[in-house]
Amino acid sequence: VQLQASGGGLVQAGGSLRLSCAASGSIFKINGMGWYRQAPAKQRELVAAIVSGGGTNIVDSVKGRFTISRDSAKNTVYLQMNSLEPEDTGVYYCYAAVKRRRRDSSRDYWGQGTLVTVSS
Repeated sequence: VQLQASGGGLVQAGGSLRLSCAASGSIFKINGMGWYRQAPAKQRELVAAIVSGGGTNIVDSVKGRFTISRDSAKNTVYLQMNSLEPEDTGVYYCYAAVKRRRRDSSRDYWGQGTLVTVSS
């Protein structure tokens, strides 16, 4: 299973970016997908997650500014980021909780990370 993330870049404070992450390979079912981020000199933190039923979990610091969505037919998760702040700067990693076969347990796979830089 491979995850390909895209959409990062440099943006001014107040601007917007949309991250995408597509999963491919041997996939029976994706139970959940989401995004973590790691700012310089900080630990990786969960930003947003979405489960197969559509429920979402978004960290308080980005609520009202970030939206997570998913296209199940394309095995793709999106993170729409509006009103970006310099504190949102970091490397954003996508993940997917995947069952490769019906009888397998779910396992997390990770994308390569995409850099988001927000200038003040």
